[in-house]
Amino acid sequence: MTELNAPLDDWVSRLADEAVAFAERNETPVKVASGISPSGPIHLGNLREVMVPHLVADELRRRGRTVEHIISWDDFDRFRKVPNVPGVDSSWEQHIGKPLTRVPAPHGSDAANWAEHFRRELQSALEDLGVEYRGISQSQMYTSGAYIDQVLHAMAQRGRIDSILERYRTLDRGDSSPATENAEETDADAMSGAAEDADGSGDSGYYPYKPYCSVCGTDFTTVTAYDDESTALTYECRCGHTETVALREHTDGKLVWKVDWPMRWAYEKVTFEPSGVDHQSPGSSFAVGKDVAPIFGWKRPLGPMYAFVGIRGMAKMSSSKGGVPTAAIALRYLEPPLLRWLYGRKKPNQSFDVALDGELPRTYDEWDALVRKTAGEKAQPGDIAAYARAASVLDPASGAVRELPLTPRPMAYKTLASIVDITTGDDEQTLRILAALEPDTTLTSLDPLRPRLDRASAWVAEQMPQQERTVVRTEPDTALLESLTDEQRAGLRLLLEGSGTPAPAGLGRLEDDWSLAGITHQVYGVAKVQRGLGADQIVKGDKELAAAQRAFFVLLYRLLVTSDTGPRLPTLLLAIGSDRVRSLLHP
Repeated sequence: MTELNAPLDDWVSRLADEAVAFAERNETPVKVASGISPSGPIHLGNLREVMVPHLVADELRRRGRTVEHIISWDDFDRFRKVPNVPGVDSSWEQHIGKPLTRVPAPHGSDAANWAEHFRRELQSALEDLGVEYRGISQSQMYTSGAYIDQVLHAMAQRGRIDSILERYRTLDRGDSSPATENAEETDADAMSGAAEDADGSGDSGYYPYKPYCSVCGTDFTTVTAYDDESTALTYECRCGHTETVALREHTDGKLVWKVDWPMRWAYEKVTFEPSGVDHQSPGSSFAVGKDVAPIFGWKRPLGPMYAFVGIRGMAKMSSSKGGVPTAAIALRYLEPPLLRWLYGRKKPNQSFDVALDGELPRTYDEWDALVRKTAGEKAQPGDIAAYARAASVLDPASGAVRELPLTPRPMAYKTLASIVDITTGDDEQTLRILAALEPDTTLTSLDPLRPRLDRASAWVAEQMPQQERTVVRTEPDTALLESLTDEQRAGLRLLLEGSGTPAPAGLGRLEDDWSLAGITHQVYGVAKVQRGLGADQIVKGDKELAAAQRAFFVLLYRLLVTSDTGPRLPTLLLAIGSDRVRSLLHP
């Protein structure tokens, strides 16, 4: 076992300690839980519902403790609203009110139903993220009759439940299942049947069970009578159908959410389950559950609150994808350890953003800095723990630490993105340029740069801001070349032909040292040589020289890529190639 030497204020370690203490007080094993409703794209906010208990479970496994992580798929929730997602049109309105597992999947999907379609995407992402769990389908649990005793018990105790709920009804915010994010409601959240789940009260009395109609298949039903002795339950449906069923045999309905959730805590013996801000307020389901859970012989589990996860670049993605960013989409651009790290480095009650826009390369820079720090001798325990939790998991089956895939030879993400952008993804040209960037090491294949290179390629193609894209000129800008001053012409000649004095003090021909280091020396040396300095001379605090260098760089960008800025000039020149550089810069 690998126990992490984390600092005392480390939130994962602290919650792991609290989870153990809670379980021991209740004389039961530690069991952590997540609840996810596959009612639509399961976005990065929902992922926190999974990652908080996962990180706690992983910490406990590293300590040698047995712990199970369950994910409850709330796929027996009702389909409430037709969302704006690809492959879906207004014809889905006929399925409103049906269980998610009885709604057709979007057009083009080979999934058996709506719930499976959206569950699959998250399952694949969780596998990539190294999350070990046992999935529980609520459709399967209810329809198999697994909860019949619990349903009958809830109906027998309906008066007691009603009196508990009555104390909270004036505070009730109508919150949803744990899958619903605690921020502004999205299309994905709005589809969840739990999102507007009634608590079971009605004109005919209080009944915590809601059947699905045997004729139209929806839950637009109202229970009108129930006999405790025979368990005969009568309901009416909006479609006009009326029916009496024996509840002890009925498996086509479910408990209302504020009773269903605490019932499942007791059934699964859950000791730890986080929830969003909305579940921590007065009248919310987590608050009510404290009083309802004892009816089923259990206590409300330890339930830390987690805060909102924002998405930078969300607006662009929402319009292009018809939804919100999911874990699977984020993993197109982020290596799994990085995404794990983003969820692990902030306390659950601290909000944070996942950057999928132009700030994404900075996320990689921060990660690379952490990796370098942990490789050194002065790494702090918190840094070591953060890296270990992100880059590895403990396999509960073997008890061994499993490393998650990382790029063997990581280059700066921004550099990779710039080169992919310039080369338009041509592997041969990309390899040539990247090999020249580090001439002291051999690079004969792009494989050591993967998966980071693939993530950067996807980001350039799908998310790179348009204003940051590099478009190299196909023809020289003759008008600009003809308008150059004598000093500008002399600067270009120095860059291309050199000063007649060999490097390092002078400048040779541009092609004489066609490497990143050689081109860098050439580009930065022009302004120095023009002022009578050595090309390799170190000059500090010379504002005039700095201004001259900036002006020369702007000129090069305008002549090469029609912009005042772009990728680092040495990298850009290396990518364009010497022949094309000459054709575009020759005064």
